[in-house]
Order: sequence, then structure tokens, then C-alpha cells
Amino acid sequence: MKVYTYSQARQNLSQVLNSAKTERVVIRRRGGEVFAVVPQRQDGSPFDVAGVKTKAATSDILAAVREVRSRQ
Repeated sequence: MKVYTYSQARQNLSQVLNSAKTERVVIRRRGGEVFAVVPQRQDGSPFDVAGVKTKAATSDILAAVREVRSRQ
């Protein structure tokens, strides 16, 4: 476990975050408050989005794209 003071953590934030990937990291304030830095795991890509159900057919979508492109 690594323990940083608030000032050390502020000055070396990149190092603190890298350390938190592999071990427990604690930041201690002057008043005695203690905070743990924990990496948040991501499942999947942030670009994964749910599909949208619509009654539009492929031909309708292609027609709309052609119409917009012809205006440019």
C-alpha cells in the first residue's frame, strides 16, 4: 500500500494513478482524513450503444442520405 500526503498526490497525480492500477493507494489530508484511490473498470467500449427500433426501411434511410448530400 502506498500512502501519499495531499500535496504529494497533487504534485504527482500521474504517478498516483499509475500506482493505483496495481496496488492500494491512500491519500491522507493534514486533518487526518483518508481517501482511497481505486481504478474503475470499464466493461466494453463507451461507443457500444443499444440499437433503436424503427419502422424505417433501408431504402428510406438511403433516400434520406442521398437527399441531404444533394443539398450540399
